[in-house]
Amino acid sequence: MMELLDEARKLSIFTAYNANVDAIVYLTGEIVQGLIDEFGAEAVRRRMDEYPREINEPIDFVARLVHALKTGKPMAVPLVNEELQSWFDSHFKYDVERIGGQAGIIANLLANLDFRKVIVYTPHLARRQAEMFVPKKNLFYPVVENGKLVLKHPHEAYRENDPVKVNRIFEFRAGMRFKLGDETITVPYSGRFIVSARFESIRVYTRPELKPFLSEIGLQVDGAILSGYQGIRLRYSDGKDANYYLREAKKDILLLKREKDVKVHLEFASIQSRELRKKVIYNLFPLVDSVGMDESEIAYVLSALGYSKLADRIFTYNRIEDTVLGGKILIDEMNLEVLQIHTIYYLMYITHADNPLSEEELRKSLELATTLAAARASLGDIRSPEDFKVGLSVPYNERGEYVKLRFEEAKRRLRTREYKVVIIPTRLVENPVSTVGLGDTISTGAFTSYLALLKEKGAL
Repeated sequence: MMELLDEARKLSIFTAYNANVDAIVYLTGEIVQGLIDEFGAEAVRRRMDEYPREINEPIDFVARLVHALKTGKPMAVPLVNEELQSWFDSHFKYDVERIGGQAGIIANLLANLDFRKVIVYTPHLARRQAEMFVPKKNLFYPVVENGKLVLKHPHEAYRENDPVKVNRIFEFRAGMRFKLGDETITVPYSGRFIVSARFESIRVYTRPELKPFLSEIGLQVDGAILSGYQGIRLRYSDGKDANYYLREAKKDILLLKREKDVKVHLEFASIQSRELRKKVIYNLFPLVDSVGMDESEIAYVLSALGYSKLADRIFTYNRIEDTVLGGKILIDEMNLEVLQIHTIYYLMYITHADNPLSEEELRKSLELATTLAAARASLGDIRSPEDFKVGLSVPYNERGEYVKLRFEEAKRRLRTREYKVVIIPTRLVENPVSTVGLGDTISTGAFTSYLALLKEKGAL
């Protein structure tokens, strides 16, 4: 597997658009109890029943946090009220501050793995954020100087007056306990609750001066990993809307591919608004080659495409056969080359039968992805290619055999002759140092090893 990583490291990758500061709090029962006591258990319960979709005031946060802890499910809820930043800063001491956002996490990961060239782009690059990029010579940020494209390290490319986006991440551990009135809650699974900043000042776009140089960037890379579209708002106070930013995003992808057919991977993330979710899917999926998402995100996507019964089944029962069926629909309707689905217990690829890679090669790519994620979960971060080896000693999860069995059953029931469907159990770290960025790590490992295998076959 190390050989495949070595091949992948010969690649050059472009990644955009979302990078931010992740401020991490390791939750304890006492911290949660203090929040409940501050607002009162009854008020928290009432707001939990209302299930706010975004955070406008502190109790919205407490209600959604308690809900996440009760179910043990990782969640991300947007913070839309910029004035609440000071409330969070006064209530919590951040245990760790580091790079966040899919593009930021992926750029640092690839740079630390010693990929040939990593070009990261985010329209906002404040100093605080720039300093969180690793000081590696293979990491670049594109700027325009005297009408020419210049690649600089992010440390040298920041802009003093750019806004900075802070996402607050609350990590929780299984077994943590607290009281909600008379009810004692024990957290069933480890996970995280993300309060993601969604402010007007943060936009997802390419600055006008850089846009004409996207085709030049496309020529310099083998693949692009694009993400952050969940940060688009339906409407802005200056009159612009989601349609405007998605039209611009489409232009960006076409420009990247103009001079050569650069493979583009879109890393999908939960979008609360069904309307925006639909717009992202219909506008961007048909233009990219590869999409990565988790099992709840595939249900959201299918729901937006009109397959609500199938989406409900995935949400309710989480059966492998429903996920495979949903994946087949997605690659057909959106004409994707490859769909990658990551869950806690398995990783899956779905492609059409004419994909240049064999099922064995696709399996190899997923193996690299889960090993890379296991190394990150074990160490908290990956700082060199050698760290990858740590993941090799992490065992596959205890449901591995069950997953294989269910997959074989699913294949017998569903028509899969026109597809290649590959599934592997994940390597699962029992007590992860951190769970942040594991999905991004899986998708990055999968997509880059997929490209490396295509290159070996002369198909890239």
